[in-house]
Amino acid sequence: MSRLWDKGLPLDERVLRYTAGEDHLLDARLVPYDVRGSIAHAEMLAATGLIGDDDCAAICDGLRALEKSFDAGEWAIGLEDEDVHTALESRLTSNIGPAGGRLHLGRSRNDQVLTALRLYLRDAVLDLAARVENLRTSTDALAQRQGDVEIPGYTHMQHAMPSSVALWCGGFDEGFADAVAGLKTVHRRIDKNPLGSAAGYGTPGLPLDREMTRAKLEFESTQVPVTAVQLSRGKAESALLFEITLLMQDLGRMATDLLLFYTQEFAFVSLANEVTTGSSIMPQKRNPDVLELLRASSASSQACLNESLMITAKLPSGYHRDLQRLKAPLFRSIDLAVDSVDIMAYLLEGLEFLPDNIELDEGIFATAEAYRLVQQEGMPFRDAYRQVAKRYAK
Repeated sequence: MSRLWDKGLPLDERVLRYTAGEDHLLDARLVPYDVRGSIAHAEMLAATGLIGDDDCAAICDGLRALEKSFDAGEWAIGLEDEDVHTALESRLTSNIGPAGGRLHLGRSRNDQVLTALRLYLRDAVLDLAARVENLRTSTDALAQRQGDVEIPGYTHMQHAMPSSVALWCGGFDEGFADAVAGLKTVHRRIDKNPLGSAAGYGTPGLPLDREMTRAKLEFESTQVPVTAVQLSRGKAESALLFEITLLMQDLGRMATDLLLFYTQEFAFVSLANEVTTGSSIMPQKRNPDVLELLRASSASSQACLNESLMITAKLPSGYHRDLQRLKAPLFRSIDLAVDSVDIMAYLLEGLEFLPDNIELDEGIFATAEAYRLVQQEGMPFRDAYRQVAKRYAK
């Protein structure tokens, strides 16, 4: 096994394990994206006369075959591969011969890694946005089913003003709509072609066509100058993690409300049997574990954001291996957001508010009474406020 940077010198096994890190485990999701980026690069090399058409055809066919066999479970990325990029190129060269060794002309692992990552992130962002829209559908369905049910509106954990299931759902829906808009903004930041920047300083003497790879990979623009590419590492990632953190905080606050509403003291809601768990010692228990884990998940998302920001905070310009550490928190947060959004959407489908258990404190209508005095009797609001307040003085 020859890694992309291998010069034939020995490498201590401990160093390999440390430097490869989790990449050989994390990179499975990047296989189709590295294949796509590599095919675009090969076709550009052929179009500019840097490799022959026959070699290009062999490379492209070989890469597609490797993607298909990976999907079929015929091979996996191992520690000895280090990452998806070595895994594909080494197998490609083994399968098609010297033509495989021509693929890396005009490309560094730096722009190769970033190309595959950005192609993946484009899809991941749109996928997450679609899942949030599905959550909005579940939230709206709940509002349609039980929107007229009155519930207390709280400030300082006290009954404050009357609210409703429709208002409660609507507040969270607006936040979810913001999440979709934020994700689409991040998508525009991701949608830049880094190919051709190589190690960060271009490919002097090679007539690479960066516009061609941009078009083939359907990036909105090509990132220029080439020195901007490595400086941008972590920015789109952190922007995405920030939007996920805000989304997860909204989910966490929704979960917190429902946890309170589900207690025996409140008993405002019932949960479907399918979303509750039991106790190992107390036979009567139906526990809302899923909501508790949703509430905790916003902390995990914020930790991923902090990790990303801190990795890049004080790096000098150019490429540094520190950037490899971005991948784990990025993928972890994306996966957590996908699972959390989907499970909340599912939970809301079986949620039911119980109006017979919901009592509104008499004082909850005090503000409405003050407004009535203003409108019907022409009283200044502050006087009306004081007059109504006397009824509740203790």
